[in-house]
Order: sequence, then C-alpha cells, then structure tokens
Amino acid sequence: MSRLTMVQKLWLTISLLVAGTLLGVYAVSLYAYEKLYVQTIRDTLIQEGRQLSSHHGEGEAAFSRRVEEFDAVSEAQVLYVSNPRDLSACLPFDVQYTSIISEADRQRLLAGEVITKTGYEERFRSSIMGVVIPIVEQKKLVGIIYSYLPLKGIRSMILELGWILAPLAVLLIALAAWVGRKIVLAVTKPLLQMEAVSWKMAKGDFSERIPVSSHDEVGRLAEAFNSMSDALQEEDTQRKEFLANVSHELRTPLSYIKGYSEAILDGVVKQEQQPKFIGLIQKEANRMQRLVHDLLHLAQLEGELFPLHLQPTVFAQLVEDVLASYELKLAEKELRLTMELDPDVIVQADEDRLRQVVHNLLDNAIRYTPAAGSITVELRQEQSMCCLRIADTGVGIAAEHLKRLGERFYRADKARSRQHGGTGLGLAIVKQIVALHEGQLEIQSAAGTGTTVLIRLPLV
Repeated sequence: MSRLTMVQKLWLTISLLVAGTLLGVYAVSLYAYEKLYVQTIRDTLIQEGRQLSSHHGEGEAAFSRRVEEFDAVSEAQVLYVSNPRDLSACLPFDVQYTSIISEADRQRLLAGEVITKTGYEERFRSSIMGVVIPIVEQKKLVGIIYSYLPLKGIRSMILELGWILAPLAVLLIALAAWVGRKIVLAVTKPLLQMEAVSWKMAKGDFSERIPVSSHDEVGRLAEAFNSMSDALQEEDTQRKEFLANVSHELRTPLSYIKGYSEAILDGVVKQEQQPKFIGLIQKEANRMQRLVHDLLHLAQLEGELFPLHLQPTVFAQLVEDVLASYELKLAEKELRLTMELDPDVIVQADEDRLRQVVHNLLDNAIRYTPAAGSITVELRQEQSMCCLRIADTGVGIAAEHLKRLGERFYRADKARSRQHGGTGLGLAIVKQIVALHEGQLEIQSAAGTGTTVLIRLPLV
C-alpha cells in the first residue's frame, strides 16, 4: 500500500508529465531532423543536380564552366566528373574511409538511378549528405555530378539555440513550479482541512467548518462536507435533546409513583384515601407505558425494523372506520364533524399503520379543539396523488413552532400537552409512517385560528 502523501503524489505526477513532455519534444526533434531537415537537403541536392545535368548537351567545356559557376554560388560543393573509368578515385575525399562509388553503384548509375550517400567526414567534423547524379547518353555512363553538403547535428543545433532557449526554459520551469504549487495547494488544502475537521468530529466537536474558496469539484466537496457537518451537529443536538426529554418525561411519573407508594407504605395515607393514591400510581404507570410503547414503535419505524405490509386500500372506507370509533368523544365535547370523502381513492398502504396516522391526527384535533367547535375531514384526488385534509377550529399553533412539529418530544405548548396526556411522539410517528409510504406531511396553523393537517399519498 502506498505511503506517499497526496502532495507527493501530485508532485510525482507533475514531474512525470514534464519528463514525458521533454521526451516527446526530443522524439519530435529527431523526427524533424531526419524527415524534414535531412530529406529537404537531399531533395534540394537532387533537384539542383538534375537541372545541371540537363545542360550537358551544350558541350563538355561549356558544361564544366556552368558547373563551376554554380558551385561558386551554391551552399553545396558541386563536382563534375567526366571520366567514367576514374569515378571511384576522382572524388576529393572518401566517406568513412571507403570509396564512395562501388561497382554496384556504377550499375545503378547506368540504370539512371540517383545515389545518396550519408556519412561522417573528418575534415568537416560532421556528417555530410552527398548525391550522385548520373549523366547517361546512349546507355553509357559519360559522367556524374556529385553534390555534397555538411549536415548540422541535432546537438550542434541545440547548442546554437541554447543561449536563447536556456533563459526561456528557466522561466517556464519557474512558472510551472509556481502554477504546480498553486494547483497542489488548491487541491490539498481543503483535503487537509477536512482531515483535521474529521478528527474533531470523531471527538464530538461538530462546530468546525471548511472555508469554500472555489466552485469546482473540490469546492463542492467542501460544501457537501459542511452540509454533512451541519446534519451531524443537528442530529447530535437532537440526540442530546432526546435523552434530556426522555429523562424528563420519565422522571415526573417515577417521582409520583415513588412518592405515593412510599406514603402508602409509611402509613401516611389514611385507609380511605389509599384507592385514590393507587389510582394516581396506576395513571402515572399507564403514562410511562404509553411513552415506552411510542418510543419503541418510533425506533422500529426509523430503523425500518417494522416492515410495511402494503396492499391496495380503499382510503375513504379506512377513514370512515376510524371516525366511527370517535363518535362518543365527539358527542362528549359537542364537536361538529363534517366529512367529504372520495370513495374512488385507492392507495398502496399498510392498513394498520395508515389507521394509526388517522387516529393520531384525530386525537390531536379533538384534544385541542374547545367544546362546540368543528372538525372537517376531506379526502380528494390530486392528479397522481390523494390528499387527506383534517382541519379543526382549535387553539392553533404559533408560526415559530410549525417547523419543529414532528420532532420527537417537541410540544408547542408543553404544559397543555402534558395536561392532556400526550407523549410528544404522535406527530413524529405520523411523519415517519407517511415518509415510509412515500407521502408528504404538511401542517398549516396560526395561533387562535385552528390547525389543518394535509397528508398526500400516491395513488395506486
């Protein structure tokens, strides 16, 4: 497993890229030297030689003078040899100390071919390019035109340009180092910050955030990391509040049970008062039982440990059945119920869980609506969704509490809620069940104007 840091890996990558670029430039230079420079010299010498050979018919003396004149103005050295028998020995030098014209070459010249020779010549201390142009008349080799030109080596060409290229190369290297450093820091700095913040988060400190200085992939990663930190901090805060709320909710009934039971055991309570105190103990025990049951149920729903048994369900019939169980409570508080249910609404749902949602919402509506108030229940279709609307004329909820409704143990009015026996978990359970059905929960309310709860579920 590699032990290199991210910075080292990036610098190694940049170094390899620079080395690869230099090798590529070297390869292109060799190609340009071989294919362009040398080939151009060869083509030029052949073209000049053939143009000269076309004037051979002017006469031997005139042709020799023409070659000498051309040699005087040309960069190449041009020789004319008219004695075919001495072709192997008449040249001014040998290339690599061998005769430039062999017997095989003579046969090619007789066939009218141009011969190219490249080799190292000591007197020039460099390679030379030479071409031999045959002059053939009546199938006889009557002479040759030999042109040669020293070739500049690729090393000498680079040395000539060295004084120009060296400062430019230094500048480019410095610029590449500066840009590379900026890139490396831009990439690694947020990562190092994420590492530092991660260690703090592991120790329970969720307050640190990463500064976002760009909107590229690294910047978006930093934004996502900050969002995760916000979510974890919020979750940590809710966890602490949850533990505090559980402790508080259990402490009150436990203190009552302990106090009343000790009073009975110590004989402080008279015989005729004991049934009253025992009733209070039972009431607090029932409250604790409801609290523990709701907590267990909510934990199962959030952990998906309580699988849903989905099936096509006639939603209007389910709502009617639930409403029928509240006839006595509605009559006791003289509440007026208005129903408008679409019988064609069919949803894919777990009947027991959906029934629990309607029960919890109706419990709240009846609990917080004063006597002689009204409750309206409507069920209608909205394109591919259905909407269950439960509205009451109760005390309502202040606007600052609406966003937090559905959190565990959160109550808009804690004193009133405890007085009515609520655990503060009903809406949290409703919210979780609706979410598991891929639905939406919306609560609309204002203090003193009643509350409207909207449940939207997808239709079958």
